[in-house]
Amino acid sequence: MALTTATAVINLAALKYNLAQIKALSPTAKVLAVLKANAYGHGLERIAQALFSEQSEDTKNGDSSVKADAIAVARIDEALALRSSGITQPIVLLEGFFNAKDLAILAVNNLQTVIHNQQQLNAILSANIPSPLKVWLKVDTGMHRLGINPKQFSYFYQQLNASQNVQKDIVLMSHLGCADDKNNESTAAQISLFDSVTKDCKEERTLANSAGICAWPTSHYEWIRPGLLLYGISPLPFEKSEKNTQFDVQPVMTLKSSLIAVRELAAGESVGYGNAWQSKETTIIGVVAIGYGDGYPRHAKNGTPVLVNGRRVPLIGRVSMDMITVDLGNNAQEQVGDVVTLWGEQLSVAEIAQCATTIPYELLCNITRRVQITLSA
Repeated sequence: MALTTATAVINLAALKYNLAQIKALSPTAKVLAVLKANAYGHGLERIAQALFSEQSEDTKNGDSSVKADAIAVARIDEALALRSSGITQPIVLLEGFFNAKDLAILAVNNLQTVIHNQQQLNAILSANIPSPLKVWLKVDTGMHRLGINPKQFSYFYQQLNASQNVQKDIVLMSHLGCADDKNNESTAAQISLFDSVTKDCKEERTLANSAGICAWPTSHYEWIRPGLLLYGISPLPFEKSEKNTQFDVQPVMTLKSSLIAVRELAAGESVGYGNAWQSKETTIIGVVAIGYGDGYPRHAKNGTPVLVNGRRVPLIGRVSMDMITVDLGNNAQEQVGDVVTLWGEQLSVAEIAQCATTIPYELLCNITRRVQITLSA
């Protein structure tokens, strides 16, 4: 008997395939691949290495030339980890720098920075650094999170262009707040405002996140910024009837474990903490070696789908730290050691997120250190 504990299988061929499909959606745009939060839980260094390696011959499009053009992370420690792992390609800090003393580190490590407030502008204009920095100037077009006021654009742009600390090819950017809703008028308004603010500049521009790439072609500009889509998950709301196949991408992560117990449960007996589920008839239950200590969502409700040997069965009872329980049915033939899939191939993480009243991003990012990682190239 060979039991498998919680394991995340990372399919690098799927990652490369997804990159090719994203490029096909916007063939003239450069790709800024978003790898923040440990590459959405997939492993920062391994995903970066894969995005710049030659495509394997088994990718469906057969194009070995499709690669990302640059990497985006949130913070400087993520960027330095990539540099330490041998990544030499362009890296952009989406939140910019937090301290003026970081500018020298950016210059030495050839890191690019977003500028989104007056304090950052002041710091970069007065810095004493060995070489000019590549800057991405962020404008707030309606999300009201990061970015300068559109009325400040001319001032910021002129100041940056005049500074010897800044490379002359500034990239202009903003961020879409509601692009996953095709009927939300605010996205069209953001695109229009971004066009208006930047119309007199000849710089490259970027606006489209994953949802923008999928649903708003006019937002693509010279750079696109895929995050969730890169990892094989649609950024648009999950619809079970559509099986989430709006876009031809493949899940990069498949989360698996195994049955560690199979037992009969009589009618009227309960399972787990708080007697949260009670059997209406005699059935067979399976205990799976995974729980919220591994990153499986604690608030997944009764009925959340789980695949056991590829067969769809419901989660029952509360999610524990190390285990979940599933109802295998009174005719079950499963045995201890059988493979269980929590999400990935044939079971979308978006559906699991919906059952746990959260989003796929959170589930992927919450994979914990004790989950074993295996690679499928």
